[in-house]
Amino acid sequence: MRPCNLVEIVTPKKIILNGLWFGPAKPKRVIVWVHGLGSSMFSKLGIVDELVDKKTAVLMFNNRGHSKVVSVATTKGKGILAGSAHEKFIDCADDIQGVVNFVRRRGVKNVFLVGHSTGCQKSMFWGHKKGKGVKSIVLLAPIDDRSAEVHVRGKKKVEELLTRARELMGSGKRTHLVSQGTDSNLFNAQRYISLCSGKGPEAMFSYAQAKGSSQIVRSVRLPILAVFAEDDEFGDRPAKDIATWFQNNMQNGRTLIVPRVPHSFKGGEKKVAAHIRSFTGGE
Repeated sequence: MRPCNLVEIVTPKKIILNGLWFGPAKPKRVIVWVHGLGSSMFSKLGIVDELVDKKTAVLMFNNRGHSKVVSVATTKGKGILAGSAHEKFIDCADDIQGVVNFVRRRGVKNVFLVGHSTGCQKSMFWGHKKGKGVKSIVLLAPIDDRSAEVHVRGKKKVEELLTRARELMGSGKRTHLVSQGTDSNLFNAQRYISLCSGKGPEAMFSYAQAKGSSQIVRSVRLPILAVFAEDDEFGDRPAKDIATWFQNNMQNGRTLIVPRVPHSFKGGEKKVAAHIRSFTGGE
C-alpha cells in the first residue's frame, strides 16, 4: 500500500473534513474520491493504489455521510451530528466543493471527481449545483437507493419504515432513528425519507420509477463515465438495463459494465482503475 498524508479540509460553510492524500505533493492531476453511504476515506484503497502514479494523486476524504453516527466539527468548534444515519443529503455539495477548492488552491487544474455507490448521487448533485472546477465525473456502481432498499428489505418493510419516518417528522422528531435494536441500517427520520421516498434530489437515478425525474442527471454537462458491476447485489434488474437508462439520460456520458464483480468491484480493481485512467487521460 502506498504512503499518504493526512489533510484537513474546510468547506465553504466552515465544516472540517479529514482526508488522505495519496501520491505526489505537486501532481499534474488529482482524482477526488467520493465514498458511498456509511463508508469512509479508507474504502476502495485497492483501486486507489492502481490510480496513483508520478503525475497523479488521489484525495480520499470523509464526507458528512461517513460511518453510521459521527460528529463533524466546524471551525468554531461546534459539533454537528452526521454519519449515514443523520446526514442531510444536500450538504454533499458543500463537502465536495470544499475538497475541490482545496485541490485547486494547490495549483492543480486537472481535477476529476469519482463517486462510488451513493457517492455517485452526491457527485451528480454537486455537478448540478456547482459543476465548475473539475474536468469530468466518474460514477462507480450508481444505484438508486430506494430500489436497492426495496430489493434488499422488501417493499412492505420499506413502506413500514417510511410510515414510521413520516410519523416522527410530523411530531417534530426528525433526528429520531426510524429503526433500532439489531437493525444495522440506522437512519433518522429525515434521512430515511430522503433516501427511500423516491422523491427529492436524492431520487435522481429514477430508472425504477414509472414517473421518476431525471432532471438532475440531464442537467450535468460535464463528461461522465458510468461504470456498472455486472453482479451488483443492490441492483433490482440487470446491470445492462440500468446502464441503458443512464445512457439515455446523460447529456455527455458513456457507460460500461465490468463483468463478474459485485457492487464493491472486488476482484476487478485493476480493470476499474484502467477505465478511470483511460477516461481521465492518465498514463
